[in-house]
Amino acid sequence: DLHYPLRRQRQMCIRDSAKTFEGTRYKFGGTDRKGMDCSGLVYVSFRKENIELPRISRDMAKQGIKLRLNETEKGDLVFFKTNKNRKTINHVGLVVQNKKGVIQFIHSTSSRGVIVSSLTEKYWKNAFVEVRRII
Repeated sequence: DLHYPLRRQRQMCIRDSAKTFEGTRYKFGGTDRKGMDCSGLVYVSFRKENIELPRISRDMAKQGIKLRLNETEKGDLVFFKTNKNRKTINHVGLVVQNKKGVIQFIHSTSSRGVIVSSLTEKYWKNAFVEVRRII
């Protein structure tokens, strides 16, 4: 893949952009330092690299290519269904690290705002749907 170094660089920029929002409080529909929701965080981080994504997580989940968990890299997106009563994707996170199969992702949660979590945490492991690569 001739574009691999460029892709890696863009993935790092997207990840670094998302990490600047760590600690930002949650706000439904938010896309800035005053407040951020999960898809807002991803949307803004990709837009900084001139990549336009849909604004909501279930539409983001139709972009890019689906991966196996062991193929996950920084900058990939992880999707979740956190509402047991509804069968639609309603949460997205951005992978910041995959070290020995332990996948960490940054996202915005309604309770704690923008934080880094791990797919090994029971709640996220149970809600996990898929991982997708946009670039």
